[in-house]
Amino acid sequence: MNGLYVAGAGMWLPPRMTLDEAATAGLRERPMGWSTGFASVCVAEKAPPEMAVLAARDALGRSGLEPDDIALLLHACTYHQGHDMWSPASYIQRLAVGNRCPAMEVRQMSNGGMAALELAAAYLTAAPGRSAALVTTADRFCLPGFDRWRSDPSTICGDGAAALVLSRHSGWARLLSLATVSDPGLERGGRGDRPFSPAPLSAAVPVDMTANTDVLVTELGLQNLLRRIERGQREAFDRATADAGVKFSDVDWFVLPNMGRTRMKAQFFDPFGIDPGRTLWDWGSTVGHLGAGDQFAGLALLSRQGTLHTGDLCLLAGIGAGFTWTVAVLEVVAPTK
Repeated sequence: MNGLYVAGAGMWLPPRMTLDEAATAGLRERPMGWSTGFASVCVAEKAPPEMAVLAARDALGRSGLEPDDIALLLHACTYHQGHDMWSPASYIQRLAVGNRCPAMEVRQMSNGGMAALELAAAYLTAAPGRSAALVTTADRFCLPGFDRWRSDPSTICGDGAAALVLSRHSGWARLLSLATVSDPGLERGGRGDRPFSPAPLSAAVPVDMTANTDVLVTELGLQNLLRRIERGQREAFDRATADAGVKFSDVDWFVLPNMGRTRMKAQFFDPFGIDPGRTLWDWGSTVGHLGAGDQFAGLALLSRQGTLHTGDLCLLAGIGAGFTWTVAVLEVVAPTK
């Protein structure tokens, strides 16, 4: 990547509910909740696009750019956005930007934000007159369709929105590289062995992600499945660091998905030797897995708490059912906003 910068990163997170509060309310069994390592998760009353508008305004305000500078808006999400047969990207554009650039929705599950970042980078570099792009993410994981406490026992999903402004002219972090790897042989992990359904949530309510994964484990074997997931992640890491001209050990901060502690250990900390202290796990374990937005929200946190310094290298890693892995390497080049 040449000549692309992060000009602004924003987020909007609702209040947090502790696992003790959830257990007292009968929302989740205490042993199951504590095994994930999460202390609390964000729980929203707002609809996802409403939260995305607030995150977009935050990122755009911090970028120093004007709405007319935005040449593309991409909105990434994993779950219901509040209406059927509707474009949340256009709603976000109308209320947060107000211009008439292309506005589109991206669906790539938990890797959606990172996948949208790669699409935005390609869009900006394809024509010299395109100045900047805005990428937003937002999700609200609630019943009756999704039970944040039980639908995925190993990870608790949190509500919230995040946004990032990518610019061709200036910013506080330079985008050194982006790499995406795909393994469609694992797509069954998102649907199990159920037949295709005629309408949303008509197959099973609430969503049961464990049943889908169990089918893939039976088909491939647990160790083979874990090896394929590690292989895809390693290829994305290797390509991104090689393209950036840096070593994995040079990275100062790893912004990873906010998954449960067992998954973090098995998929990131142990196989790649990543020190949890160089990640945002302590923070992520208090907000939950934000669907497609963990990476942008984490970057927004780092940028505003004064943690990043000029010359620091920051690696953003995404993984989503499908499977796809996207990794970006950033270099801090100016004081963060």
